[in-house]
Amino acid sequence: MTDPIADYLTRLRNAIMAHHRVVEVPASNLKKEITKILFEKGYILNYKFIEDGPQGTIKVALKYDPATRENAIKCLKRVSTPGLRKYTGYKEMPRVINGLGIAILSTSKGVMTDKEAAAQKIGGEVLCYVY
Repeated sequence: MTDPIADYLTRLRNAIMAHHRVVEVPASNLKKEITKILFEKGYILNYKFIEDGPQGTIKVALKYDPATRENAIKCLKRVSTPGLRKYTGYKEMPRVINGLGIAILSTSKGVMTDKEAAAQKIGGEVLCYVY
């Protein structure tokens, strides 16, 4: 596998399309940080890190509207790929759905959202868009 972040997003996307409640993905430190951001911003219901073997797994509980069975995540889009990295400065921070969505960045101070990075005046690699 050449792009573990794209695999993580695809597993979440597939679980949403199949209306699964829980999805398991192989763990890494970057995936753990992305999962924490998705939980803090209210895109997922809950998560749990399971340490089994050398890598471990992440169990993600997806969030659905009880009435319409619509998921909280409408779109997960990978921006920076191993073949074409996308970097941004804090002045040219991308706006996702005119500020309604979030962009997740990998910065020198860790993984954070576009709004947090702009507030701290640091740029970085744009990993994905979520809305």
